[in-house]
Amino acid sequence: MASSLHQLLKEEGFEKDKLLKNQPDDSTALPIYICHGRKSSEITEHKDEKTVIRNGSSVFSSFKPKSDEPVIDEAAIKAVISILGGYTGRYLKDESYRAMVKDKCTSCLLSRRKAGSDGGIFMNMELGIESIDKLVEDRGNKKELRMKLLRNSIRLLSIVASLNCEKSRNGSTCGVPHSHLSACAQLYLSIVYKLEKNHRLSARHLLQVFCDSAFLARTHLLPDLWDHFFLPHLLHLKVWYHKELEHLSNLGNALKETKMKALSKLYNDQMDMGTAMFAMYYKEWLKIGAKVPPVPTVPLPSSSSYGSSRRRSSESHASVSSINRNLYQTVFGATTEWQSMELDRRIRTSIDICRLEAEENEFKYENYNQNKKKTHRRSSSSHIHNTPKTELWPETQKSGHFRFFSCQSRPKGCLVNGKIDVRNNSMRKLEHLDLPLSDLSKAIATICSSDVLSDCEIAIRVMTKAWLDSHGDSTIEAALTKAPIIEGVLEVLFASNDDAVMELAILILAEFITRSKVNRQIILNSDPQLEIFLKLLKNSSLFLKAAVLLYLLRPKANQMISTEWIPLSLRVLEFGEHLQTLYTIRCSPQVAALYFLDQLLTGFNEDRNLENACQVVSLGGLNLLMRNVEFGGVLERNKAALIISCCIRADGSCRHYVADKLNKAALIELMVGNCKDSNGSVIALLTELLCLNRRTQMMKFLNELLRGWGGLNAMHILLACLHKAQPEERPLVAALLLQLDLLGDPFRCSVYREEAVEVIIETLDCEKCNEKIQQQSAKALTMLGGRFSYMGEATTESWLLKQAGFHENLEDSFQKKEIGDNFLDEGEEEIENWQKKAAIALLNSGNKRFLAALSNSMAKDIPSLARASLVTIAWMSCFMHLAGDKDFQAMASSILTPRLLESSNPNRVLEERVLATFSLQQIRKSSDQYVHL
Repeated sequence: MASSLHQLLKEEGFEKDKLLKNQPDDSTALPIYICHGRKSSEITEHKDEKTVIRNGSSVFSSFKPKSDEPVIDEAAIKAVISILGGYTGRYLKDESYRAMVKDKCTSCLLSRRKAGSDGGIFMNMELGIESIDKLVEDRGNKKELRMKLLRNSIRLLSIVASLNCEKSRNGSTCGVPHSHLSACAQLYLSIVYKLEKNHRLSARHLLQVFCDSAFLARTHLLPDLWDHFFLPHLLHLKVWYHKELEHLSNLGNALKETKMKALSKLYNDQMDMGTAMFAMYYKEWLKIGAKVPPVPTVPLPSSSSYGSSRRRSSESHASVSSINRNLYQTVFGATTEWQSMELDRRIRTSIDICRLEAEENEFKYENYNQNKKKTHRRSSSSHIHNTPKTELWPETQKSGHFRFFSCQSRPKGCLVNGKIDVRNNSMRKLEHLDLPLSDLSKAIATICSSDVLSDCEIAIRVMTKAWLDSHGDSTIEAALTKAPIIEGVLEVLFASNDDAVMELAILILAEFITRSKVNRQIILNSDPQLEIFLKLLKNSSLFLKAAVLLYLLRPKANQMISTEWIPLSLRVLEFGEHLQTLYTIRCSPQVAALYFLDQLLTGFNEDRNLENACQVVSLGGLNLLMRNVEFGGVLERNKAALIISCCIRADGSCRHYVADKLNKAALIELMVGNCKDSNGSVIALLTELLCLNRRTQMMKFLNELLRGWGGLNAMHILLACLHKAQPEERPLVAALLLQLDLLGDPFRCSVYREEAVEVIIETLDCEKCNEKIQQQSAKALTMLGGRFSYMGEATTESWLLKQAGFHENLEDSFQKKEIGDNFLDEGEEEIENWQKKAAIALLNSGNKRFLAALSNSMAKDIPSLARASLVTIAWMSCFMHLAGDKDFQAMASSILTPRLLESSNPNRVLEERVLATFSLQQIRKSSDQYVHL
């Protein structure tokens, strides 16, 4: 599911620029989170903002509804509808998703159903779902019939949904709570109205699912939607819950179990309440002509509610659910009022989170200093964390406070001393600061020697201001790009909890890296295991900018040892769609994520590479990677394809999912886009995807591939790819091209087949080809055999040995399970038909030269290629009587028989002797058939 608002808006048919033009200056902004976590923090002063703190939650006076408040802007409403509609729209397009939704509803209803009269409720639900599925599956129904089915579905589902009325809300039918029944009915009502193209009403019904049964909706029915749409508003609850769990972990077992159960219930209740509140909040948004509703406040639960003895001052300032304005500002533009309110909220609500993380960061900071293996001037990290903030230079701070706004992916105008300033495509709001050279000198001295974290944070601000104002002045650059200063900035990054300061540090380090390779090496030497970057990548506000900074360093796999790198890289890949601007540097976080994943899956030894690839699969990374094969730059798309092929090699079972879901036209397009560059990554992926155990799925994949892209012939594109391919890629491309050609008539010659067979013959010449080409040639022959296990391992040899009766006396070196799995497949007839077509095409097109090439490769006794050639001869011999005439049979026998007799000698491996003997028998049978004709 796409998490990008830009993409979702584009799918609904309206662009960002159009929305910007229509956006009134005083319109209400869109409080939606798409990504998990906040964007970059914004630091400024607000003297006029009034704040009311009541009942443990912060409420801004400007959020209060006013009688003259304008209605919600139409563009914002469209964005909400678009995001919600993406989930119901998927039901109409994706058959597997439909089945999953149906299974989920069925399981949650039937699992608790007891005997008794249900008053037709379950029948109504079943008939309503059945009518919807008919509508979805058969779009060609007459208009009158479609309207009848729509009305019938709405009527039946509305009856079920009405059970959640005030009188019967807490009741149940046959043991199933009415809230569950209603939630499932509301989900399908949302789909009905999506079919009817009533998108607003569809979105309201989808939100009602979370109102009726928040727990069921967020944990079972629609967890993906909840993660993307609701959870970011409620992250403060999650942070609180995990900190409380840490506290309870120190208790005795008996007491801990009781309190953990109570804590879990309290957390889930509060999360359910918050979810329902925000669902109602957005429902109000979608009313026609609605006024701006008050923003829900979801306070933290009291620790005393479950018997905790811990007390914090933060309990009197519990975090309110957050409303992220940055995404709206990126799409629709910024407003000064919302900037100030958002910032005021962040300053107050971040206090609790900083305190929750203080102990952990203190421990990490001490470890970091110890790991540097040298005595450092900061003797105590606790001193750093516990020292209150003081003004380092009062005389300079009087003139104003340095303020920084998060960088955006497009230029924004900002007020600086009353003037509009656009710099480096990023948004910054700075007050006038007169910084004499002595202040910069003090900042440098502080960052190099001070024990006080707050002083070092001020020094970061001063240094950043000096860098900005210098416009690349060589004197300032020389003063700031020294090893002790860079190391000091890194230590502040590790110790600080101030997102604004950390962001400034990230930006200035990025500038240093691009100026000199020496600066890059200083950073890598100071943090060899990238512990600082692990911390930054876990920061929900800064992880995208941190990813770009790390990408600029180009770390190697041996520096990325932690098991946390895979999930953190996937997080960046999921949410890093938009360019990040770090002063003069613009870079896509997704490019960074793909670089990290490439290192993690190819940069270690084979076992570790496979282990990391399996982790990518288990964490759901394939969907993200497949999305990146479709969109982005050519280099990134190639890298995504290569990473997917690594995942398939590590976990062969996932190839079926990828073969089904991957956009085949995107692969053909990528081949075209590579132009003069190698198509190695695409070829590697296609090679893995064609090792499917069911021929029906294989044929479906090949037919989808054959459709090409943009009206271009896929076989012509592959032929062009074959001509420019690297020598080691040519046999695999030839095998791909031949398989596409065999979708047609095997007796009809074609230029594609002739070229493909010619390349296969050339690459079987052991004297002209190196070891790598020989290995790929063996793989190409294996692909043409057409038999694979579920995990993608070749089973043609197993099938042949079974045909020869060898399966009755299998040795330990042979895998019985692989044999049994393949032959119980109901697609056996389809596989034999495929082998028949392949044998006819190869023998008719290759003729004597092809058979001679196979025979010669066996004679050279190169292990992998000789065995693959023997197996190819063995399965082709079963169909040799279908190719050529009597003369052809005699010629084939004269070429192959001497070599097969050699392979049947007693000094050969038992399996080879069996295959050679089997082949001789089949050739003799084929010759006898022509003799008797």
